[in-house]
Amino acid sequence: MRLLVVTQYFWPENFRINDLVGELVQRGYQVTVITGVPNYPDGQVFPAFLSDSRHFDHYEGAKVYRVPMLPRGKGGLRLLLNYISFALSASTVGIWKLRGQQYDAIFAYEPSPITVGLPAVATRFVKSAPLLFWVQDLWPETLKAVGVVKSPMLLSAVGKLVAFIYKRCDVILAQSKSFIPQILKYAPTNKRVLYFPNWSDKVLTSDELIPAPEVPSDPSCFSVMFAGNIGDAQDFPAILAAAETLKGHAVRWLIVGDGRMASWVAEEIKKRGLQDQVLMLGRFPSERMSSFFKHADALLVSLKDEPIFAMTIPSKLQTYFSAGIPVLAMLNGEGAHVVRESGSGITCRAGDHEGLAKAVLQLSQTTPQERQEMGRKGRELSEREFARDTLISCLEGLIGGLCNGAAKSTDQRSKS
Repeated sequence: MRLLVVTQYFWPENFRINDLVGELVQRGYQVTVITGVPNYPDGQVFPAFLSDSRHFDHYEGAKVYRVPMLPRGKGGLRLLLNYISFALSASTVGIWKLRGQQYDAIFAYEPSPITVGLPAVATRFVKSAPLLFWVQDLWPETLKAVGVVKSPMLLSAVGKLVAFIYKRCDVILAQSKSFIPQILKYAPTNKRVLYFPNWSDKVLTSDELIPAPEVPSDPSCFSVMFAGNIGDAQDFPAILAAAETLKGHAVRWLIVGDGRMASWVAEEIKKRGLQDQVLMLGRFPSERMSSFFKHADALLVSLKDEPIFAMTIPSKLQTYFSAGIPVLAMLNGEGAHVVRESGSGITCRAGDHEGLAKAVLQLSQTTPQERQEMGRKGRELSEREFARDTLISCLEGLIGGLCNGAAKSTDQRSKS
């Protein structure tokens, strides 16, 4: 099976698509990746790539083609130009680099922006291969929710772009069930839109695992860990307000990750005098996260109080379940429902810093055995609903069925 993957982000950037590509190669697929130059999340091209880009032409047996693009840099205008430059470059230079090659299917990965769909659609047309489009982020709803775009006219234009892309996909995969009605607003009613969640990253939980040395050991404190992107959507103002509320308690907040809001968070920690309570530890490779989780009594997931985010299951949530550690969820909607129904943690409303502070105190006052039981329920849910091998096998079935359908259609046209 010859599969082309279209993604703006790829190794050495840390995204789930890396894992999928590696696994499909292991399963016998001939995978080709068309992507940009690595510059996420700092906005600058990775020094190792600048030093010798040839080292990044292959990944786990997959061939990787990279197209020129403007790095993210700083500020909204640079980010917009980053999105546009990749879409244009991948639709022109990328297709030229793929000349003479044929594929059985195309798989597009869309965590954001939706513009990754433009080169995916263009390649579908040129290569006459069916396209699967994995939606991780809903546009234009997310743009409105985080305040990036406020103009009704611009939001309407983005909506038309979304409809243009969706209508040209053969299968659309939604990372949460709540996404499906929103996607269908822009896709034809006969379009196949299927639920396909993120899977749990593998988390080592052995007692022999050495805790990350970057985190100061402090058994006297209840440690709440946030791991992942530090962005506007994660509502760090509410998190820091909760930290201020608990300033006199034996609670510390460990932030592992990076993102566009990281500098603001660091400044706010100083302004609010939270240096002893909130530790920003920086970004680390995903394979090291198990050692950081060893310091956590609870794992925090949060999204802003916006209707669009109530439809989202944050991708980190599946990994938190796999870690077997209680979850603190400052969420609305589907993500909060999963946590509550599984009994894997405690939830409060999105944006409710007082509710989060109460939830932290409530969890800190439970016994170790009670927290272990929450963690066990989370791990069971992970194995039952978000198992990596099971989900990738399901994806294989979708790709195979789509390719067989395309082959039959081609055969029928040739006979006629």
